Amino acid sequence: MANVPAMVEKRLKSAVPRFKDILQKKVEEDVNEADTVTIITDILVEVFGFDRYSDITKEYGIRGNYKCDLAVVFKEKVAYLIEVKSIGTNLSEKHLKQAVNYAAREGIDDVVLTNGLQWQLHRVTTQGKVQTERLCELDFLNLDPKRTEDLEQLFLLCKRGVQKNAISEFYEHSQIFSPYTVGALLLTDPILRVVRAELRKLKSGMKPVSPEQIKDMLEKQIIKRDLLGEDGDEARKLIARATRKQRKAAMEKNKNDLSETQEAVNRESVEESSSNGDATKSIWRRFRR
Repeated sequence: MANVPAMVEKRLKSAVPRFKDILQKKVEEDVNEADTVTIITDILVEVFGFDRYSDITKEYGIRGNYKCDLAVVFKEKVAYLIEVKSIGTNLSEKHLKQAVNYAAREGIDDVVLTNGLQWQLHRVTTQGKVQTERLCELDFLNLDPKRTEDLEQLFLLCKRGVQKNAISEFYEHSQIFSPYTVGALLLTDPILRVVRAELRKLKSGMKPVSPEQIKDMLEKQIIKRDLLGEDGDEARKLIARATRKQRKAAMEKNKNDLSETQEAVNRESVEESSSNGDATKSIWRRFRR
């Protein structure tokens, strides 16, 4: 994942505590949604480093005559949408559905649902059917920007994070380092062969165990069922794609190595032929004398 620049870290450590105090006071005042939007805008500027006038759009128009409270713009493209609820409103699945619907209609990958206190960052995919995955959730009043995990998650929403494509990097990392991917990896042939070899080392003369037997044990007795079901399909597809890519790269390398070897052999043959020709000419000259 992306490293947090020192200047950004300094700003977060300074601004977050200040807005924690502001939010606590606004909770007591039970401010409405419009006032919450104003606070969120201030947080975008002073905590996350966006320009109030060029990077933030209020009442962003959505297809179908809808309006999303805020949109964060980078290089004339929406980086993420923000759907805001009043500070006293508990965020619900209904609110999330609304936010995801806005993102899906506009083909925007990321959306934030927040009431100022809770910040939920979601990745939205629209291939086939609309799906969403929660990447992280920040409890602003309990944030500690000195803690690495909090600092990294705050950086996702920062302008510098947007510039470095931090959300997508975080998403890809979460896809690879997941229980589903690790579970799927354990069932691949290379891992099964390693386990088989290690089992053999435990006892000499041990009755042979096949990779299929090891796989069967992993599936039925060790790996949780939900990791092997439909939810694990994407992980298995990811591994299959990576395996095909590695095999293709290996074949290309072997092809290139073979080509280079053939070229070297051809050069040696030409040089040898040339050398033999020179020797023949020398002998012929001597013979004529």
